[in-house]
Amino acid sequence: MKIGIEAQRIFRSNKHGMDYVVLQEILHLQHTDLRNEYFIFVKPGPDHCVKDTFNFHVIEVNCPSYPLWEQWALPRAAKDAGVDILHCTSNTAPIFTSIPLVLTLHDIIFLEPRDKSNKSLYQNMGWLYRRLVVPRILGMCRRIITVSNYEYENIVSKLNIPRQRMRMIYNGYNEWFKPIDDKECAYGKYIRKSGYFFFLGNTDPKKNSERTIVAYAKYLKLSSVKRELLIADLSQEIIDDILKRNDIEYARDYIVAAGYVDNKDLVSIYNAAFAFLYTSLRESFGIPLLEAMACGTPVITSNTSSMPEVAGVDAALIDPTDSNTITDMMLRLENDVDYYSRIKDYGLNRVNMFSWNHTAESLLALYDEVYNEK
Repeated sequence: MKIGIEAQRIFRSNKHGMDYVVLQEILHLQHTDLRNEYFIFVKPGPDHCVKDTFNFHVIEVNCPSYPLWEQWALPRAAKDAGVDILHCTSNTAPIFTSIPLVLTLHDIIFLEPRDKSNKSLYQNMGWLYRRLVVPRILGMCRRIITVSNYEYENIVSKLNIPRQRMRMIYNGYNEWFKPIDDKECAYGKYIRKSGYFFFLGNTDPKKNSERTIVAYAKYLKLSSVKRELLIADLSQEIIDDILKRNDIEYARDYIVAAGYVDNKDLVSIYNAAFAFLYTSLRESFGIPLLEAMACGTPVITSNTSSMPEVAGVDAALIDPTDSNTITDMMLRLENDVDYYSRIKDYGLNRVNMFSWNHTAESLLALYDEVYNEK
């Protein structure tokens, strides 16, 4: 087979969720599949994280905007390469192409009722683009992949897609996320001392940043330890606004805004953390859950969407709409040594269910299936 994989944004320096997923899928396919030929379509960027091999060809396609790149440049490049299948990996795909399509539809958040408080122009434009494109491409896709049973049932029920065209393939996590003796203390770039709470937040309302910060402020009033809170991907300005709006400015001295955290530093950050807060309102999967658990770091996570499926029913689950339940779980982990140890061990065992190798094997089987239908 000649397999095309859309990986538009993997060469950019500041990668995010879907970028990491397709990057790991490509790297593990490259390691395991020596039989088929692959064409990886990317937008030029500084981080050349995938290299050519005898059966993997990286094709840089230059175009000024995401929509033009995907709708105009990508189908032409794929046609010129003569691919038998084109796998589009980030929720959208070209509307006009004769190439058999495989689509990874991570979620359909963009088709659900929306919190109007999102002020990010980038996220708003992405939301609008997906709403316009996805309904037009679903009927063209030979297979639609999603990443959890929760999302599978959500997509089937809301979009009426026949189950025979759907596949659920779990994401994995990288093997370097593990308990380490961190002699270099890379976390020290971001925060002074270990034993903090760690939170990955951003301006997307689903990340639940405001309630999580409010919960942390309540924790400070009740804790005798008063651990610091390290927040990634949320600016000091936004944090200050949340603190002022909720009259909890006393928490400012305990909160450290890390900005964008380099992926290579995350192992150190997870290992040095007392606990990881993954308190989103909704997630289609949640790779950070696996990364933290694999490092032996207890995770406080939500009892909604895919998070109980990934973290497990015996994880430290909370109601993300109630800041008091987040506070209570922070204090329980801090004050109950046996419970803390149990959650840590549970996470280390739970992650054995997931691997990128299994993800790559499942993708290859799906490619074979689609190809043999031609």
